Amino acid sequence: MRLSRPAALAVCAVPVVGLFAVAALAPLPFVIAQPGLTADVLGERDGKPVISVSGAPTRDTKGQLRMTTIQATGPSTTVNLPDLVGDWFDSSRAVMPREAVYPSGGSDKEIEEHNLEEMAKSQSAATDAALGYLRKDPKDVKVELNLADVGGPSAGLLFSLGIVDKLDGDGGGGDLTGGHTIAGTGTITAAGEVGAVGGVPLKTQAARRDGATVFLVPKAECADALSELPEGLRLVPVTSLTDAVNALRGLNRGGAVPSC
Repeated sequence: MRLSRPAALAVCAVPVVGLFAVAALAPLPFVIAQPGLTADVLGERDGKPVISVSGAPTRDTKGQLRMTTIQATGPSTTVNLPDLVGDWFDSSRAVMPREAVYPSGGSDKEIEEHNLEEMAKSQSAATDAALGYLRKDPKDVKVELNLADVGGPSAGLLFSLGIVDKLDGDGGGGDLTGGHTIAGTGTITAAGEVGAVGGVPLKTQAARRDGATVFLVPKAECADALSELPEGLRLVPVTSLTDAVNALRGLNRGGAVPSC
């Protein structure tokens, strides 16, 4: 029997519809992220100072230095096309490649262990960068950082700034923050170089939500940060710890400060 053209098209459409249905439900290599917690590195965590220093006098600080995070679906969470459609156009959420958030691969437990290890390395580099900037001997000055339960290396810059503020402030007797709420993100090397991170637009939202008026961003990510910049938040690009300290000093003194 020979089918009419409309009937043939209808029959052919059945497997095509089936293929679309399968594709829509297939797991995709993405995660859905949103603004996460922020934490003041000059404050306390679980009743203990985030930054503790021994071997050198420290200052009482005012203001806040808030490290920022994103909250993402887990590495083993299945994300398919219907999950992405609404989030793709929601500025409070972001669809990100899984490897951009979980580059190590492996199981959920292995990735968590990797992220905590990266945070520990970041804290060590942040300490070295801050003490090097202040020209203090790490054999004499010991720094303990109490924020090991937040994974990843992107808080490095804020840790370094917190150590500088606790030990030296703005270098002239005042607070590095100027008593304000400063937020930011960026990895840091032991030599004080600031590196790029992921999820910057979401981190700026988290920063503004928690009261920040200034956000320190790796210079290479200015365009990304500007794409969804919350009202009332000033972006300051940096490439090093020295840049960041000088920018905060400039803000306190009403001087010229770089902008994105």
